[in-house]
Amino acid sequence: MAEKPSFEIPPELRDLAEKNVEQARAAYGQFMDFMTQALGTWTQTPAGAELGAFKAVQDKAIAFAKDNAERSFALASDLAKAKDMPEVVTLQSRYAQTQMQTFGIQAQQLSWLMADALRDLQKPKG
Repeated sequence: MAEKPSFEIPPELRDLAEKNVEQARAAYGQFMDFMTQALGTWTQTPAGAELGAFKAVQDKAIAFAKDNAERSFALASDLAKAKDMPEVVTLQSRYAQTQMQTFGIQAQQLSWLMADALRDLQKPKG
């Protein structure tokens, strides 16, 4: 009986992919640091004062974005190290399942924070 041909990803290609993932991770980290600082400055202005009730929502959304990006970079790193297609498929499938669960939890937490912020905004001032 004939063996199925296996497709192996060359080590050189895996090394190059891993370096690219690390460069992208570093660039994304710098971008997120800048965005976090910019948003922090914006909420300290008079125009942002009314949005103080939404600071917790903003902070949580930023934290979720960072966490999700880190998981995506971890997947990319794992994929770059994968030796064959079955390993790639397994990694991708596991990631998709985990992220779907994570997104559901994150959406629920953000909706709770948003409801709290709206309640705080409707409270009479004085």
